[in-house]
Amino acid sequence: MGQQLLEPDVSFIKVLNERGGDTLKKCFQCATCSVACPISPDNKPFPRKEMIAASWGLKDRLVNNVDIWLCHQCGDCSVMCPRGARPGDVLGAVRNVAIEENSPIPALAKAVNDPKKLPVLLLIPAVLFLIMGWVVAPMIWAVIGPILGAIFRFDYTQTTFLNFSPELFHGQIAHSAFFNTWLVDMIFIPTAIFAVVCFALGVKKFATNMHNAAVAEGKVKETEFSWKGIAQALPKVAASILRHEKFNECSENKSRGTSHMMVLFGFIGLFIVTTCFMLILYGSALVAGYDHAWHGPYSQLNPIKWLANFAGIALLIGSLAMIKNRLGKSENHLKSSYPDWSLLGLVLGLAVTGLGAEVTRLAGAEFVTYLTYYVHLIFVWCLFAYVPFSKLAHLVYRTVALCYAEYAGRDAK
Repeated sequence: MGQQLLEPDVSFIKVLNERGGDTLKKCFQCATCSVACPISPDNKPFPRKEMIAASWGLKDRLVNNVDIWLCHQCGDCSVMCPRGARPGDVLGAVRNVAIEENSPIPALAKAVNDPKKLPVLLLIPAVLFLIMGWVVAPMIWAVIGPILGAIFRFDYTQTTFLNFSPELFHGQIAHSAFFNTWLVDMIFIPTAIFAVVCFALGVKKFATNMHNAAVAEGKVKETEFSWKGIAQALPKVAASILRHEKFNECSENKSRGTSHMMVLFGFIGLFIVTTCFMLILYGSALVAGYDHAWHGPYSQLNPIKWLANFAGIALLIGSLAMIKNRLGKSENHLKSSYPDWSLLGLVLGLAVTGLGAEVTRLAGAEFVTYLTYYVHLIFVWCLFAYVPFSKLAHLVYRTVALCYAEYAGRDAK
């Protein structure tokens, strides 16, 4: 065999310890984890080899490793480990670092995973909304207002972006009267585009490096990388994800599948609701003019409103169940680090403020509902802007990795 130069990264081991992999050094390489895992491939099974690489601080061998994404952190290996090394939690920490390493903005990725930066990250949207409403939006409106006024047939000169007048607290409560719909769109559309671009750049780097590493280690049959192959594998992988099939293959923590599905379908439902309301608003504005369009708030008898309420409740119950699971004291409970808690806090915050803004509006509590709505928008912005750098990004990265494993033959037993 030829010589190999190993370059351990001690700082990488330290980061793994901080992000939930603090049991790493207990591993003595018995391979029980690879035997216990019900979803590990027969060819070069995980997570034993990943535990070796992590123990030596071999970051380059891990952050581009497709196998860290095949692991669903079900806990079977952690429960079976005779030393309590918790391989599933270690791989969870490695995935967090992999997201950071593939990020097109590493500094922002580090900030999202740093608890000391949380106040700043929350302050950014809180201040951004005020500056946009009072300063920037009127300047932008001077350019696009006449165009939109002509398209949607309304007097654009009467538009107020942020309204703190006393009249706001008399009459029918409408969140758009406080925080104008145009202002919401001016903030969130660019933010969504930013997130998509960041994901596109990160996934491109991630997929290329993942393929090169898999070929070099002899894990896959395909030597040529193909986005077409990944796209063709997507329907099968997406169906598997929606059914949470991998969770059902595990022995421990099967209950996690239910809470994960509630959160996942909660987000899907809210995405559908947001899309429908935008189409209804701007579609009716094109037909009847903006002043006569179907503005909110909508009736509770509206079917789309039903979906919104069901999705919000699913998000709330699912996030609470996930928090309960992580607070458990049993031997198979998940080890939690700041990236885990920050994500769960964000999901819970979205659910509580979203449902809270609706309930307080129906109760006629003007000040409370407008304040709750403002906080809700802050959480929504954080979701959009920070998702490519947070633990939630695993939804995209894992999907790409599973598609790659499917088309390249890595997932075959």
